[in-house]
Amino acid sequence: MTSFNKLGLPDIILDSLKKINFTNPTPIQEQAIPAALDGNDILGSAQTGTGKTAAFALPMLAHLLNSESSAALVLLPTRELARQVCEAAQKFIGPKSGLHTALLIGGEAMPKQLRQLKYRPRLIVGTPGRINDHLLRRSLKLNHCDFLVLDETDRMLDMGFGIQLEQICRHLPEQRQTLMFSATLPGNIVSLSQKYLKNPVRIAIGSTQTAAPKIKQEIVKTNAAQKYDELTAQLAARSGSILIFVKTKFGAERLAGKLNKLSLTACAIHGDLKQRLREKVISDFRKQKNRILVATDIAARGLDIPHIQHVINYDLPQCPEDYIHRIGRTARAGAEGCAVNIITAADATKWKAIHKLMHAAGNDDTLALNKERQHRKRHSGNFRRGNLRANRCTQHAA
Repeated sequence: MTSFNKLGLPDIILDSLKKINFTNPTPIQEQAIPAALDGNDILGSAQTGTGKTAAFALPMLAHLLNSESSAALVLLPTRELARQVCEAAQKFIGPKSGLHTALLIGGEAMPKQLRQLKYRPRLIVGTPGRINDHLLRRSLKLNHCDFLVLDETDRMLDMGFGIQLEQICRHLPEQRQTLMFSATLPGNIVSLSQKYLKNPVRIAIGSTQTAAPKIKQEIVKTNAAQKYDELTAQLAARSGSILIFVKTKFGAERLAGKLNKLSLTACAIHGDLKQRLREKVISDFRKQKNRILVATDIAARGLDIPHIQHVINYDLPQCPEDYIHRIGRTARAGAEGCAVNIITAADATKWKAIHKLMHAAGNDDTLALNKERQHRKRHSGNFRRGNLRANRCTQHAA
């Protein structure tokens, strides 16, 4: 296995990596870092939890260290992911580099960000909406940003940031290096890459339509009336930190409240929370002050908390691709984890779409279910044996 010492990174970065126990690169890091250090544009895709942040952050930081007149811009779809990337970059570079950074995200007070920009940061990490706000205020100039990173690009387009990306790129110099990472590569991503990348090196690690191999996936079939009781039974039977996904913001708050009444320490995160509260919820969960985090799909991507042992899909996602991202919050960096799907008759169509997507990769064992518990209730309606079995699934339009 290659070590970071052999990838051509500057000594200051290698020293920082050693202090945080980064010794051997993951496959995407091993392929992307040398290609980026050579000045190539990159179009990368990989399964969640494979180390994409270091794959683009390390060569980006090396570029900034080697050129004092350069600056870099990293664009991400959510505030939480932007904060994580900014914190990771600061760890990778260490405190002695003298490299100023700015985190520009929505929900934070503008004066705080203006103070960061006064120091003329050479690394700017942010979300497209807030970056555009600063460009319109003329508090941010990108004429020296000759290194651009677009991370979770498919998610940014899903969230409607396409026009804002175009507006931002008009402020960037034409001569620049661009790294684009996306969990999936639909047609709109390919078109975008042709617009912003020049002769990119294509890097693909594993299938982006399959789950990480160490995620144990389980189906629990029940009916709507018994769904909450089944959830509490699952929570009682499991140890460690648990992430529960639900469909709506109201549902997240309501479920967290009900669990707390059972003396199960739970907190909720969703898009309506103010930024200060979002940070507190994530911080408390990261510090294991709360065992359970109830979340909408705002936490489906980028949330990197190694101690999450279980992901429970209390509500299935509306988009089948989000299933892979949700369960990818566990079993990160080679660890083991478990994903539990609580399914009622109303979920049959969504489950078929999820299964069809994952089997499109040609791996018949993609959705290997290690355990399937059947709940035969008198009031389960027409939810009969076999209606969710994998070998009978057919494509359904989402």
